[in-house]
Parts: sequence; C-alpha cells; structure tokens
Amino acid sequence: MERRDFLTRAAALAGVGGMLATHGRAGSAQTDGAAMGSITDVSGIKVGHFTDPRRPTGCTVVRVDDGATGGVDVRGAAPGTRETDLLDPVNLVDKVHAVVLTGGSAFGLDAASGVMRWLEAHQVGFDVGVARVPIVPAAVLFDLAVGDARVRPTADSGYQACAVASGAPPAEGNVGAGAGATVGKLFGMTRAMKSGLGTAAVSVGGFTVGALVAANALGDIIDPASGRPLAGARTADGERLLHTRDAILSGELLGPQDPGTATTIGVVATDAGLTKPQAQKMAQMAHDGLARAINPIHTMFDGDTIFALGTGRVQGAADVNLLGILAAEVMARAVVRAALTAQGIEGLPAARDMG
Repeated sequence: MERRDFLTRAAALAGVGGMLATHGRAGSAQTDGAAMGSITDVSGIKVGHFTDPRRPTGCTVVRVDDGATGGVDVRGAAPGTRETDLLDPVNLVDKVHAVVLTGGSAFGLDAASGVMRWLEAHQVGFDVGVARVPIVPAAVLFDLAVGDARVRPTADSGYQACAVASGAPPAEGNVGAGAGATVGKLFGMTRAMKSGLGTAAVSVGGFTVGALVAANALGDIIDPASGRPLAGARTADGERLLHTRDAILSGELLGPQDPGTATTIGVVATDAGLTKPQAQKMAQMAHDGLARAINPIHTMFDGDTIFALGTGRVQGAADVNLLGILAAEVMARAVVRAALTAQGIEGLPAARDMG
C-alpha cells in the first residue's frame, strides 16, 4: 500500500482527548484498525489508558488478572524501568499481573504504585501468606519537552488506567503513554513530528501474538514494506520528511541533542504458555520489529524496552521461534499504527498532516 493511501485512511481516524481513562477505540479507529488486530486479541489481556489534558502525557496499563509469565529485553542506553531484574529467568517470581507504559520520564514510574493499589484492592497479586503483592513491571518514555514538564503521570493516573482496563480494542494515537510521544529528533525538536501509541496482532498455528507500543524514538518511523519514512525528522523548512538515514549517509551532520529525549516502550503478548527464558527470548526477538520500523533505533538517548507476556490460555506446545517471528512482525505493525493514528499538535505535525 502506498504511503498516501496509509495517510488517507489515517486522516479519517477519530481522536481521543481530555483527562480520560479510556480503553476502547474511538469513532472509525475501531473499523480502520480491525485488520491489524490489537493486543487484546490475546486471551487474558486487558488494556486501559489515562490521558492528561494539561499537557500531552499519560500512562497505559496492560493488565493480566490471572498472572502471566513475563520477560523483558532492554536495548536502549537510557532506560527508565521498574521490576525488570525480577523478570530475569534465574529469579524467583515468574508471574506478573500488569505492565505499565508511561510518559513523564522517571517521574512517571509513580504510576505503577497506583496500579499496585488497584490490584491489591481486588486481591490480585503474588501470595506471600500475609498479603498478595501485585507484580507490576514498568517502563517510561521521555515526553517532558512537550508542554509543562511539571505535569506527569502519578499514582492516581495509574490507578485510573488500571480500573478501566478491558478486553476491548484499545484506543490508539494520542492516548495513554503515547499522548506526548514524538519522533525524528536527531536534528532537534523543532524538526520533529508527533507520534503516538499503536497496537496490532496476528494468529498463526492456533496461537495469537499481539503488540502494544508507544513510539517515542529519536529516529524516524519507517514503512517496512517500502522503506519510506512515515513520520520523523523534517526538512529545515518543516514542509517535508527529511529521511534521516539518507541525510546522514549524504553527510548531513546531526543537530544538538539533549540526553533523555526519546525511548520507545512496548509489550508483546501471546496466549501460549511460556517459561521465563522463553518469554525473555520473545522480548528479544520483538526488538527486530522496532529495527524494521524505526531508524535509527537503540541509540544512546533511547531507553527502548520491550516486555513479553505469556498468558497460557491456549493449551499445547508452542514453537518459540514462531512466536518470536510473530512478535517482531506485530511490533513493526504496531509502530506503524503509532505513526498513522497520531494527531498533530502545535509545532509537531503528524503523518496525516504531511500530505
């Protein structure tokens, strides 16, 4: 499909705004995204968003009330995370009950505390005899440069997102962890573009694999089929996409870069049963999807982190190679959705605005 066709379809998508805790897609987004599927196609997965209207920021909760085997792989050099050591295959706990993706840089990790509070109130967690302790890994992206940096997700934000999580197809674009997401920052924020949150899923061999991603990369979002940029750094006049890779190869020097300006964070999930090593491998392979759809990726200023979840709702032996291949595919598709469903804001156009 040509890039213009993608953008024509994306331009029809309805937006989601305001201080909202949301889970369902809005307007025609549900119809448009149906062919791509969503992470909630995976049995046992629920998703909820909190989006703050005071500036573009928010958080997204992937909830697994019955617990899911978890894994993680961190590739970027500037991560902000919580409970990732726990997911190491050599460590004790093998089930997680939610994953939090959030804006607000390291401040946004507070959102996970609110998720824990909601889960504890609903008797969800790891039974330690005297209490149930919810296991809630989290990762943050840097969106403080968009609007008032004093506004960021809090514990109450996480609580609200967790409370509305459901199995409905989640909203995409300028919502939750993707509310303040931007891409194409290698030549400075004045030439960057708006991105957002996307999701996708596929079913093969009796198992479903889904992905959810907040694309906030230093680099460009690329259409894997054509190699063309969909969103990213713009030319100096702001009118066209620059194509960062080609510009660098032709000798254009990078602009001034500030630490902590980026990070793409996401979750891949399957209804297959996984061991912790298998979940970690699935998370590793899912990063291939980022590499297909974002260029460059895993830079010194990106804290790129992917979590993997296996709900075990579908019985039978799963081929981890197949699951990893599918995870990379749906992650790439979800990144493209993050670009195409985003809406531009002042000074930061989205893919649909470039014509």
